[in-house]
Amino acid sequence: MRRDLKRLRERMVKEQIEARGIKDPLVLQAMRKVPRHFFVDEALENQAYCDHPLPIGHGQTISQPYIVALMSQLLCPTPGLSVLEIGTGSGYQAAILAEMGLDVYTVERIRSLYLKAMKLYRELRYFSIKLKLDDGTLGWPENAPFDRIIVTAGAPQIPEPLIEQLADPGIMVIPVGEGKRHQTLIRIKKEKGEIQKEDFGGVMFVDLVGRFGW
Repeated sequence: MRRDLKRLRERMVKEQIEARGIKDPLVLQAMRKVPRHFFVDEALENQAYCDHPLPIGHGQTISQPYIVALMSQLLCPTPGLSVLEIGTGSGYQAAILAEMGLDVYTVERIRSLYLKAMKLYRELRYFSIKLKLDDGTLGWPENAPFDRIIVTAGAPQIPEPLIEQLADPGIMVIPVGEGKRHQTLIRIKKEKGEIQKEDFGGVMFVDLVGRFGW
């Protein structure tokens, strides 16, 4: 069974990720190593490496593998950089970031998901990941600034606290859209006090709920 899962993981990387243009070696290595099936419900383990998101309860999902890889690559990851993730969810995205050597801080607003992720990180020995139970739209100001920020839920606008907590220079990746469940993936670069935005196409994420979200 373990060999089968490893083969499925390799196939996922080749057919869903590399074939769509993801080239960053850190991203590819992490996607090959992190056991995605541990981050889904046991009943859905046989779908863990399929090309679509999966429900994790509370109206939340674990993102499609390609989207996880794309957002990771858009961060321009370098080992040692600090990264703030908004929306821990299943915990998979933070595990990928940690596997790439980033210093990961992640915020989740749903208590049961927060506790489940914390337990899973202990079991998988991702001891370096820092978790917080809070409104993610407020960021994590006591540990700011962050070299990178990644938001894994769709926002109606870019939360101002996250812009303030982004280092200069720094990069943020966030899905933004005026309609729920349909957004545009945006990469924000802050440099010398200036903000630049790049559009990476349409995506569909669950809603970012909080003071500066929905």
